[in-house]
Amino acid sequence: MKHSTTNAKKDNSISTLCIAAAAWLMLWQLCCVRINKPLLLPSPLQVLKTLLNLAQTGLFWTTVAASLGKILLAFGLAVLLGCLFASVAAAIPAVRSFLHPPISIIRATPVASFTILAWVWIPSMWLPVFISFLMVLPMIYENVYKGIRSTDRQLLEMAEVYHLSFWKKLRFLYFPAVLPYFSSACVNGMGFAWKSGIAAEILSLPKLAIGRQIHDAKIYVEIPELFAWTLVVILLSMLLEKLLLRLMNQVNRRFLLAKGEEK
Repeated sequence: MKHSTTNAKKDNSISTLCIAAAAWLMLWQLCCVRINKPLLLPSPLQVLKTLLNLAQTGLFWTTVAASLGKILLAFGLAVLLGCLFASVAAAIPAVRSFLHPPISIIRATPVASFTILAWVWIPSMWLPVFISFLMVLPMIYENVYKGIRSTDRQLLEMAEVYHLSFWKKLRFLYFPAVLPYFSSACVNGMGFAWKSGIAAEILSLPKLAIGRQIHDAKIYVEIPELFAWTLVVILLSMLLEKLLLRLMNQVNRRFLLAKGEEK
């Protein structure tokens, strides 16, 4: 019964999403008809045709793979170091105080400013990696730190009384407290990694990059290609966020099942 209810909710959610998407596409088409200037606003069908034509070229897939690889590399580094810094900061208050100013500055500084400043020292090919890493790092760090600090102190004291090992405390106390914060940070961070990474590509113009294609399409007034490449960014960002969210849900379910079996 519960399974059927869950499926019904999923079906309703998908139906609602499809209806909303169709409504926006209709509005887009109406605007195209009203303006009647394809050079300024191409139709959805024209953008789709352009995207399909691009997808038939090897350059398209090479460009997508290059941007995807760099952004995933930056995201992975941000997750790894963000968790490490948060763990050390939670254990040593002095480290938290030391890291607070740069983390606050990174969160407050616009992506364009960091890109222009870093451009002086970092090659354009690796600049999107650095910028994506820098923008995602504070999100991971702050959320993991909050998760660690939210761990029940009474349970930690009980663990000390019963002399639980570090790994058991990590698995049964810290991990359940941190997981919701970590999952939220990863899902939001993935979308932000794409936004900041593509913005850095548009400014730094590496040889193979989606941002470069967006920039060139704007310069040469190829508006359908501009829309098509932007659509690629949106679709990839949404796809990765969904995959990451599903992965996090599976990890959470497996952990709860393992915990229930051990009880």
